[in-house]
Formats: sequence, C-alpha cells, structure tokens
Amino acid sequence: MSLQKVRWGIIGCGDVTEVKSGPAFQKVENSELVAVMRRTGSLAKDYAERHNVPKWYDDADALINDPEVDAVYIATPPGSHKEYTIKVAAAGKPVYVEKPMALNSAECEEMIAVCQESGVPLYVSFYRRAMPRFLKIKELLEANAIGEVRFVKTTQYQQVSEDLLDKDNLPWRVQPDLAGGGLFFDLASHTIDILDFLLGPISDVHGFASNQSGHYEAEDIVTGTYLFESGVHGVGSWCYSAFDNVDMNEIIGSKGKISFSTFSNDPIVFTTAEGAQEWSFEQPMHVHQPLIETIVADLTGLDSYCSCTGSTALRTSKVMDEMVKNHYQE
Repeated sequence: MSLQKVRWGIIGCGDVTEVKSGPAFQKVENSELVAVMRRTGSLAKDYAERHNVPKWYDDADALINDPEVDAVYIATPPGSHKEYTIKVAAAGKPVYVEKPMALNSAECEEMIAVCQESGVPLYVSFYRRAMPRFLKIKELLEANAIGEVRFVKTTQYQQVSEDLLDKDNLPWRVQPDLAGGGLFFDLASHTIDILDFLLGPISDVHGFASNQSGHYEAEDIVTGTYLFESGVHGVGSWCYSAFDNVDMNEIIGSKGKISFSTFSNDPIVFTTAEGAQEWSFEQPMHVHQPLIETIVADLTGLDSYCSCTGSTALRTSKVMDEMVKNHYQE
C-alpha cells in the first residue's frame, strides 16, 4: 500500500488527542487530519473547530467509510479497539490503534488476523520506540557500551490519585472490561514494550498480581520475572498505591549499566567503572509525532521502518496477560 498523502480520521477525539497525538497528524509531512469522531457530536464539532479539522462525526461507521479518509487512528479505550479495527480493516484502510492494543492477547491476535486478511497494515501507538531518548539507549546497547547485557530491573510505583477514590465514578483505566486490567495495563505496557524494543522478545514470564488498596477491583500491584529470548533476565515491580512516585529502569551489563525512566524526562545515565555520563533530551511537544512520521513514511512508500506493529504489541499483551492471570482466575 502506497499513498501520496495520508488523510487521517480519528475515532475518539478525547484527551489523548489534544496534544499528544492529534496535532502531529497535521505537522508531519505528507499527512493531514481530515475528520474526527466522538459519540457526543457537540464535542467532536468543538474539537474539529479548535484544531482546524474539516469534518466531524458522531458515528464511527460514517468516518470509517468516508472516501476522503485514507487511514484511521483509533483513540478510544481498549475495550472497543478490536471492534473498530475490524471495521476499518474491512473498509481496506490502515489502522493506527492506541495502546494497550486490546483487552487481551486473544483480541490482539484477532486484530492482526483480520488486518492480514484485508491486506492493510496495523500500527500500535507505543510511541516511545521512535523517541530520541530511547533510540539513544538502543544505540548504546548495540554498541556494546555496557558489555554483555545480564539483566534488567524495573521499579515503578506511585501514589493513589484522587480520581480513584470515588468507587461510583471510576475512570475507565481501572475498569477491566474497558481497559483489560488496571493501571498496570495502561502504564506498565509502555515499559514492557520499550524493553522488548531494546532487548528483544520475552520468551518466559512469571508474575503475581493483587489488589492491596481496595479502591477498585482491578489489580493495583504486579510483580514479575521474565526471560528474554537472548538470555537476558528481567525483574519488575509495579505498585499503584504507594507513598511516593518512583520510575526507574536499569539495564545491567558485564561492563556497565544504563539507568532511565519510562515516563519522566530525567537524563539517561550511563555508568561504568570509569564513571558516569548523562544525556538529556527535550520532550517532543507531540509525543506521538516521531512514530507517526515513521508510519506516514511507511504508508507513502518512503524508505522507512515503523518498529511498532500489531505483532510487536501482541508480545507486550501476552506478557501482561501472563503477569496478571492469577488475579483474574481467582
């Protein structure tokens, strides 16, 4: 599939599309945002007017079947990703879907299959794969800067936010029927995916998930160990009801280590016996933009490679499923 210019439509023009993604479709070369959809028509109209988008809809099917829409970005909660992906693929149009890719890995596999059958590409918005700070880490690893990689350690925990204290009005991110699980699915998916990008696929996983705080039914703590196909070991702890906010990953090798956060803009720290070196990167205004650039280049036939496809996102989903399955089988 090769297009001269990619005319995008968005299904679900909510908060994530205001700055993180939506404006990037207008700023990337050979790309244009031509239509948006939201179930509440007045909100779709408001978004379109504020972002200079020519068309707005309150019906997803109308946007999907608009002949002036070449590709569709699905920015709804994960519970509807499979449904919309199937519809977009049936219309013969490329799909760019928010993360996590779906409620579970079985849905991811269905989405991949239907896109393959329809002959359309499927991209997933794990946008960190295209951000300069993470490309720098990959460059260091490929240059064997820390020698042979031995293991990776992730520690991420945060305080309970106010919006999680009202049990009668919980956000979709902690409703498993809409999100697949709790905040682990929404947040830790970024870390697991970037580790896949940096260190390769994970081949074996063991995990435990629980709810310790009682604010909602989904898991709020997950711990796990995993083995990468390369032989690298990994261990991770994620807690969403702790006293403080911490976000730290460490990749340890035979000659040094690389320390970095998933979400903050703290410097990357490269440490060896000779000392430490740091690299700082400015956060892109629209964090999706570097990844969207690779997607548009791919769709317009330029010499580019998008590193985040349905197949890579499926691997992340399988890891998450395995790590929380004890909580949902009880």
